[in-house]
Amino acid sequence: MMALGVKTISVGKIMENVMVLRPRERVRQDGEAIAVIYRNLGTSAAEQMVTRALGELALAMAGLAAQVKGQQLADLARQLKRLQRMAENLGMISLGQVSQDARACLERCDSTAFSAVWARLLRVAERSLASDKDFADLSG
Repeated sequence: MMALGVKTISVGKIMENVMVLRPRERVRQDGEAIAVIYRNLGTSAAEQMVTRALGELALAMAGLAAQVKGQQLADLARQLKRLQRMAENLGMISLGQVSQDARACLERCDSTAFSAVWARLLRVAERSLASDKDFADLSG
């Protein structure tokens, strides 16, 4: 019998070569959206409004996560559209775009693509909300 060139490798050897990938999203933000809010409302009122809007955005994202985890997809497209608008109003370009992409996957009934885009949305939301202090500083 002829060998096909397949090498036998022990499981331990395979595990040495396993690499864990940790995708890191580059988050795009438009500081002008926040700057306009500050120019129109003044510092004190703008800080309150931006803080409230970021809190609402975080709550919306938490609500979406609960929906997805519970597989309650009936209203998800509408909630993703709401998240997109909220993100765009705060100049969170990446978060708005990925929300739109997730909605498109839902509308195409592509569960595999939705799962991938949902994972990306979680990463982008985490980075966007974690950097909100830096982002608010762009207002001038």
